[in-house]
Amino acid sequence: MRLRLKQSGLTLTEMTVVVASMVLLAVIGLPAIRAFVHSFETGGSTKSMISGALASARAIAAKEHHYAGIRFQQDTGGHQYVIFIIQDPDMMAWGFRAVPGLKPIKLPDSVGVIDLMVRTDHRPNRFGAENTDDRPLEADDLDDTDAGNLVDGRNIYITDTTSFSIVFSSSGKLVMHDVRVRNRDGIYQPNNGVSGKISMDDIFNSEYNIKNYGVGLFVQDDYAELGLGAESSRNSFTIYDKNQFNKLNASGRFSYLNSLKPIYINPYTGTIISE
Repeated sequence: MRLRLKQSGLTLTEMTVVVASMVLLAVIGLPAIRAFVHSFETGGSTKSMISGALASARAIAAKEHHYAGIRFQQDTGGHQYVIFIIQDPDMMAWGFRAVPGLKPIKLPDSVGVIDLMVRTDHRPNRFGAENTDDRPLEADDLDDTDAGNLVDGRNIYITDTTSFSIVFSSSGKLVMHDVRVRNRDGIYQPNNGVSGKISMDDIFNSEYNIKNYGVGLFVQDDYAELGLGAESSRNSFTIYDKNQFNKLNASGRFSYLNSLKPIYINPYTGTIISE
């Protein structure tokens, strides 16, 4: 069952500050957003880093008049990042790509961000990648000793639940929207050794191009068998200690994750709701 958006009131003063901040960031444009993002690359807590990224994503949505947001995803080395994404209607109705000029922000290696939902379709084809059906994470999904959970030694359910997006409309409102991240060329499973399948996108690309050509950092949503495909954006996330998580067995991991409080995002201001 999907989590419902929490409602909270807003005073006139708070609304004025939020709107003014959005307008300012939208007007001053991408260079200011780059500087704003850089300040979070060099320090600060994970929650503060994510707060800054959410504010920047809202500003991008307002400036570009497209859905925009942030994407949490691990690279092929297992390091998790925050990536700025924007809708590209020319690609497909729910297609998103990386925002040009904004490099991903690496999260601390000791910290992970997770959404506790996983895809249900793992067919290794277009139909599997396009299916957005999902379900809550289960304890058995976290079992690294179960060969059925692993592809090339990686747990596909952990890849899945640590890869998710938070999206805003051009009015700055948090929305639930289907997301499928692709390379900027919109090519399905690009292969730079095949004519017509070439993509030089240095953010999202195929696992093949990342491994064999060094092009791209993150595997795009064309690989349901790896846990990467289209899914709905989220309105909350959970921050966990990766070192503690990695020491536990499947049931211990599941209990640990469910003991943590989800962090919700205000649907109107895009800010993290304080406890």
